[in-house]
Amino acid sequence: MSLTKVASIAGAAMIIVLGGTFLITQIMVPAKRFEACVSGGVVGGAIGGPFELTNHKGEMVTDVDVLDQPALVYFGYTFCPDVCPMDVARNVVAVEILAESGLQVKPVFVTIDPVRDTVDYLADFVANNHTDMIGLTGTAEQVAKAARAYKVYYRKQPGDDEEYYLMDHSNFTYLMMPGIGFVDFLRSDTPPQKVADRVACVIGAA
Repeated sequence: MSLTKVASIAGAAMIIVLGGTFLITQIMVPAKRFEACVSGGVVGGAIGGPFELTNHKGEMVTDVDVLDQPALVYFGYTFCPDVCPMDVARNVVAVEILAESGLQVKPVFVTIDPVRDTVDYLADFVANNHTDMIGLTGTAEQVAKAARAYKVYYRKQPGDDEEYYLMDHSNFTYLMMPGIGFVDFLRSDTPPQKVADRVACVIGAA
């Protein structure tokens, strides 16, 4: 093998190494930036992604339209009798606490029950929770795609009643940052003030 060919191979290998190092660095920077704020170094990863859904005003929107500022994203359904209303109320209180400090954070509610959660239902739900809230629905396929992107589990409980059924689902709230994406998840048992503190920390570190 000629010296020229060896040098070319070595040069190509160096480019690959440097490129890989750059990508790893780019992935690690957000994690290090927010490590004092998040629950367990969970910044980034394969959570979140593109979606196309219909908002509570009947407008088709994308993830770029919705996540244009810090946002608390929650997947649930309006007919939920227990955990969803408590989680949504907790998020709203956290958003209001942050607003008092001059920090604008958008509460986002994505239904996992698009059959019943029509635009009209979501409009009422949003009106009863927060003026800045965005309610999102869509076709079953659109909702499923968004749920997969966020690693959300949901399933209609078996039964004969096609109107008054319940849904099983995971119930994390996702903190999303514009230009960064997923930063942290918040469990149902995290109180409003702690949510606000963690979100404020992330915004301050961004």
